[in-house]
Amino acid sequence: MSRSNNVLAFVMAGGEGSRLHPLTAERCKPAVPFNGKHRIVDFVLSNLINSEIYSVYLLVQYKSQSLIEHIRQSWAMARFIPNHFITVVPPQMRNGPEWFQGTADSVYQNIHLIETFRPDIVAVFGADHIYRMDVRQMIDFHTERRAQVSVATLPVPLSQCNQFGIVETGADQRITGFVEKPAQTRPMPGSETHALASMGNYLFDADVLLEALRRAHDTGQSDFGKHILPAMLESHRLFAYDFGTNTIPGIEAYEERGYWRDVGTIDAYFEAHFDTLGAAPKFRMTNRQWPIYASPDQAESAQIENGVIRRSIVGSGSIVDGAQLDHAMLRRSVLVERDARMEHCIVMERSRVGQGAHIRRAIIDQDNDIPPGERIGVDLAADRLRFPVTDSGIVVVPARFFPPRGTHAAGADPTATAVERLTGERQEAMA
Repeated sequence: MSRSNNVLAFVMAGGEGSRLHPLTAERCKPAVPFNGKHRIVDFVLSNLINSEIYSVYLLVQYKSQSLIEHIRQSWAMARFIPNHFITVVPPQMRNGPEWFQGTADSVYQNIHLIETFRPDIVAVFGADHIYRMDVRQMIDFHTERRAQVSVATLPVPLSQCNQFGIVETGADQRITGFVEKPAQTRPMPGSETHALASMGNYLFDADVLLEALRRAHDTGQSDFGKHILPAMLESHRLFAYDFGTNTIPGIEAYEERGYWRDVGTIDAYFEAHFDTLGAAPKFRMTNRQWPIYASPDQAESAQIENGVIRRSIVGSGSIVDGAQLDHAMLRRSVLVERDARMEHCIVMERSRVGQGAHIRRAIIDQDNDIPPGERIGVDLAADRLRFPVTDSGIVVVPARFFPPRGTHAAGADPTATAVERLTGERQEAMA
């Protein structure tokens, strides 16, 4: 693969993520935790770094502090390597007191970064998806086709076409039509059930992008999918890159080929977690040849005092003390007390699940202290009086909904006192 192209990447990380509420009540969508120790943004950044694209601007907007802290702690690049950086860029408001008005406007507000860097190709990628992708293979496609714009694409069911930009192509993969989130569309050639959708990942020749951004700004247009790409169809060479042809080293035979999930809803977010579980998951998180990098982890190893655990993840610093876990995902420093039952659950940092509690098909956001004997996901009618519940029955408990018990301070690690108690019990048993 060619490494001669000078590539600058912009990652669109300003998404409000309203459909993921209440998980996005205090954080933007790319900062939402995923699996045992990751956040959603880690996937696109890992793909870029693994593809040897080291010059990355992360454009942020809504509720960005959690994301900014994550980037600062987890994605610091070496200062002494030229053009190697991951830099968070908030709205610059150079042209007035306005936040980003759309994806294209967010890049236009930072057009000086492109002019200063002088890349050959600008990659504009989303930050909201779970996937692995070798971006250099898309760059090779872009170069070989003499494309001026390349759009990463994959088939989606016709019933979901209103969630994506829908692409029409000729036999040579040149794009002949682009409609953003149509209510209805015709199927792609060779299929009766699927249409070809944009993944929200674009490659632009830098000079073409600069011209398009200036023209769009002058005419009040602000979005790539709604405005810029459709307007370029007649005048420029736009091609659809088939994500299904992208190959990644280290993928096991049991994994889903071309795995890609838009985790923009609670249901999709919940289901994607369980695609990573088990001995033969659809998406294996531990691929050493194409890692998804996570934040540094200084916590102690997890402790399993006793209990029954089936197909679950127990994050670092967590303690399971005589509980039953079935398809449970515990992030860092989660305490699950005796006789608690957890089925198809996600529990985020510094939470405690009290003795005898029963939780099923639920997401417990961080810093919750679930009382002993609590029932969540067992009686959905009662749950809807307290929590957001999706149509499919997934219950979401907002961060800090259940206040800490006793002397357990808010934001403190509930596992600390549990370690002291367990240590005391062991010493008594040995006496």
